[in-house]
Parts: sequence; C-alpha cells; structure tokens
Amino acid sequence: MFLWGYKKMMFCPKCGSLLMPKKEGNKTIVECKCGYKSNDKIQTTFKEEVKKKETIKGVADGDMETLPITDADCPKCNHKKAYFWEVQTRAADEPPTKFLKCEKCKHLWRDYL
Repeated sequence: MFLWGYKKMMFCPKCGSLLMPKKEGNKTIVECKCGYKSNDKIQTTFKEEVKKKETIKGVADGDMETLPITDADCPKCNHKKAYFWEVQTRAADEPPTKFLKCEKCKHLWRDYL
C-alpha cells in the first residue's frame, strides 16, 4: 500500500475532488478524474507501508488438558474424539471458526460454522 504525502492537500478547482499525483515523463503533476491537470511544481513524499498477515496459532499440547472434547471424526486417523476451541478469524458479523485437534494423532483442522 502506498501513501502519498503533501505539504498541503490539493483539491480540484473545477469539482472539488482530491487531486492525485501522476508521473508524466520526468515530472510529477497532479490531475483529477474530471480531467483537470495542474502543471504547478509539487513536492511529494512516498511512504510504503507493509501490513503483516495475521497467522493463526495453534494450541500447545500441554494446554490440551483444559480444552473441551467433542465427538468429531479426524480426517487423518478416523479417531472419534477431538479437542476444540473457537476463534473470531473473520469480521465481527461473521461466525467464529471452530478449530479441532485430534485426541489421538494431534491432527489440527478447522470447521467453519
């Protein structure tokens, strides 16, 4: 994601929209979606912001004793019992994701509610 910085915000004199920088040759100009272009010299600064992906952490084997157990078929070993917990991995208006970990082989999988 790139963020543009200006000494002051520049708005289109025709329609009032925010003017956006654009490279033309070796010059940087500002233009509007309505077609207005300004050839005034502008100073811009560029800042790149890198957002890290969120990773979902599992539960350590030592913490398994405190989790509830449910009836679930393990896709790896077909054992019938698994530990489970829920995490809100999506938007607040979406249901939580249910994580299951096989009691026998420790295989981890998700169940989207």
